[in-house]
Amino acid sequence: MSRLVCLTALGLALATPAFAQHQAHPTPAPAAALKPKPVSETAPQAEPEEDAMPAMDWPTELPPGEAPKEGMEGMPAMEGMDHSAHAGMEEEEVGTEPPPAAPSDNAADAIFGAAAMRPSRDQLREEHGGSNSWMVLIDQAEWRVRDGDDAYAWNGEAWYGGDYNRLVVKSEGEGASGDLEKAEVQLLYSRAISPYFDLQAGLRQDLQDGPRRTYATVGFEGLAPYWFETEGALFLSNKGEAFARLEGSYDLRLTQRLVLQPRAELNLSAQDIPELELGSGVTDLELGLRLRYQVTRQFAPYVGVTYDRKFGGTADYAKSLGEDDQETSFVIGVRAWF
Repeated sequence: MSRLVCLTALGLALATPAFAQHQAHPTPAPAAALKPKPVSETAPQAEPEEDAMPAMDWPTELPPGEAPKEGMEGMPAMEGMDHSAHAGMEEEEVGTEPPPAAPSDNAADAIFGAAAMRPSRDQLREEHGGSNSWMVLIDQAEWRVRDGDDAYAWNGEAWYGGDYNRLVVKSEGEGASGDLEKAEVQLLYSRAISPYFDLQAGLRQDLQDGPRRTYATVGFEGLAPYWFETEGALFLSNKGEAFARLEGSYDLRLTQRLVLQPRAELNLSAQDIPELELGSGVTDLELGLRLRYQVTRQFAPYVGVTYDRKFGGTADYAKSLGEDDQETSFVIGVRAWF
């Protein structure tokens, strides 16, 4: 009996630790018993940022007779959008706004004084557009090979001044067989009236052999649209005779050094002048085509061809003297500036 009691006590002692360990890990509740917490007990939701883009409120109706485009169901076609909000907007023209005022807050005046800084500002203004400069351009200095006597011709100008006001000297002429057939020099005041054109006025003096005239001159010179160099003038002689001249040229750049220049000059007379062998109306037309090679920007030899034609009474005067009323010449020359 005592042996049975001892065995029972020993079995209870061995089962006690396993039972205690089993009680430390309770059995999990079934899934059906797990319920979410109320919304009030959950963490607060993050509010959207103020600068976030709002959702686009697309209209849900399409214009009558228009079907949704493929892949855009639920969104209207771009043609259906209402642009009436922009109908009253006017386009602002480019370049009509006035320029900003020149700054007047000269900080250096507070330290050195306005009187001490004024010469520096004047020098700065002069070196950035207010200074005078000069240029000499020999546009044509050429020898003309033609039937009969060969000839020579020149055309050029020089100027001195600033961006708005300049003193200009122009000269052109031609001769053959030692005779100066026609020559002139002009002394002009040139005033810029736009970014691309100058208005010119002054005097012209003839220098050729034979009858000479002195003229009052008014004209223009500038760059027309599409880069056409243009020039025009009216002449009133000291004997009351009126003339007009129009010139134009264009530089067609074939390469960085090769330039093809077509050129035209048209002269007109308001009256018939037998002394000068000129008829009224269009007196003559000169067309030229010159190909020059720019050795440098300042020096460019060229070859080309010119065609001269006299009209009306001027042609009749030439024929009466045994001269041709039209002439074609091969030219070789040089263009330079400095």
